[in-house]
Parts: sequence; structure tokens; C-alpha cells
Amino acid sequence: MERELTIQQVAEATGLSIHTLRYYERCNLIAPIHRAKNGHRRYSSKDTSWIEFLTRLRMTGMPIRQMQEYAALMREQPEAIQQRRIILEKHQQQVLEQLDQLQQNRQDSPTSKQMRV
Repeated sequence: MERELTIQQVAEATGLSIHTLRYYERCNLIAPIHRAKNGHRRYSSKDTSWIEFLTRLRMTGMPIRQMQEYAALMREQPEAIQQRRIILEKHQQQVLEQLDQLQQNRQDSPTSKQMRV
């Protein structure tokens, strides 16, 4: 039998707050979590892996609405691999453009020019 984790254990494992985990469930980023007889949430390893994936998306700056679109596709159309890939590739392009802009800003900054002297 698979070991299930409490919300506190998942919060500690993922670095997210309990509030954030509840919010992710409320806004449909994660599917409704299984509950024990006492009503407490019990997360599976699959749930935890999905939450870790969502955390990575947030760390790259993906907006919640885009994450919700991706999550809905995962739940409602698991065969829609191409549509999910398009979302990720579009986001990747945006991240690369931001990185390029940041690099350009760094090179153009007065501090950077002084350092080269």
C-alpha cells in the first residue's frame, strides 16, 4: 500500500505553505485530494510529484491562469499532449526572452560598465 502524506508533510517536503496547498486545490491546480475518514487530506506520491512540477512552473514565472489551463488539460484531456507541449514551449520562449532582456540590461547598466574599467 502506498504511503500517504498529510498536508503538513507535503508542505515540508515541497516548501509550500499549507495555505498555498489549499489554494492550489481550491483554484483547481491540483485535483481534489483524497481524504481520510476524519476528513484530513491524504496526499499520494502522484499528488506530491504534481505539486513539485507546479512549483517549478511558478519558479519560472508562469502565471496561475496558464498553470490552470495546463492542469485542466491534464485532468480533462490526458491525451492532449500536443496542446500541453505548446503551453510549455510558449512559456519557455517567454522565459528565454526575459533572460535575454535581463542579460542586456546587465550589460547596459552603469555598474557593469564601471566594473569593466
